[in-house]
Amino acid sequence: MSTDTPENEDPEVAAVSEPEVPETEVPSSTLPELNIGSEASGEAVYDKDYIPAALGKVDRFGVAMGTGRRKTSVARVRIKPGTGEFVINGRPLATYCAVERDREMVMAPIRLVGQEGKVDVTVRVNGGGTTGQTGAIVLGIGRALQGLDPECHHALASAGYLTRDSRMVERKKYGLRKARRAFQFSKR
Repeated sequence: MSTDTPENEDPEVAAVSEPEVPETEVPSSTLPELNIGSEASGEAVYDKDYIPAALGKVDRFGVAMGTGRRKTSVARVRIKPGTGEFVINGRPLATYCAVERDREMVMAPIRLVGQEGKVDVTVRVNGGGTTGQTGAIVLGIGRALQGLDPECHHALASAGYLTRDSRMVERKKYGLRKARRAFQFSKR
């Protein structure tokens, strides 16, 4: 046998060659490089023309509304231009939030955007305990402030006032005393 193909190979298969891969149109010098480690800058770059999704709404009277949730608490917040009055469930802030830490947390988003003493805040909150209600109020205020002034989105988001804390209580399982706690074992 004087053919060019080996004996065990089919002549039709040997004649078919692999297709040629076309060269890329973009030279490798213009492709973006992956910078890992110290070469990359640690600064966050924000697009100034970015319009965030509105988490708060403004009604026809100019009142901004935002809903906040934390654990089992739900807070409905209304913010309107005013003198700085702060009412939670019909009571002043100092009366409703007895702990100084909670009062500071509630006022933090308003101070961040420079609206302290310029807006009236009305909150209706129910469910949960004091910590859950405070977290819900903070998220509701952040969302309402963003609805009132979308320019302050980046400041509120970077401070964490637009992020919902998704941690919830784990449910109780059957055959256990709590979510994971078993009944006490007795030998006798």
